[in-house]
Amino acid sequence: MSNLSTLDKVLYTAKAHTTGGRDGASRTDDGKLDIKLSPPGMGSGTNPEQLFAAGYSACFIGALKAVAGRMKVTLPMNLAVDAEVDLGPIPKGAYGIAVRMKVSLPGMDRAVAQSILDAAHQVCPYSNATRGNIDVAIRLA
Repeated sequence: MSNLSTLDKVLYTAKAHTTGGRDGASRTDDGKLDIKLSPPGMGSGTNPEQLFAAGYSACFIGALKAVAGRMKVTLPMNLAVDAEVDLGPIPKGAYGIAVRMKVSLPGMDRAVAQSILDAAHQVCPYSNATRGNIDVAIRLA
């Protein structure tokens, strides 16, 4: 029996064509993303960990907004998420990632902000995809 969640309905499908791996390029089918890739700390391109940090943090902000809307709470205009994605070795000669995110909700009551953060972590697609698979630490700034 699989632990995998199945989608009730597909809302969107992202499509990208990548060549060359970490020394290559990636382009979405609509042309909105067309990037050069480089290994971390090398070359002039971005790397998959940076893309994951940007994607997860943007998605998490969307989850914060959705949860706050349901709770009838107004989020600060200057909310932000600082994401860090670590890459390193794991047992059996493989590699893994870990995520740390710091959520800034300036001016909000800390208890309310924490409850929104906790609820957002339950609905965010990236949180659901990574839960139980990698270390993810999300904290209120």
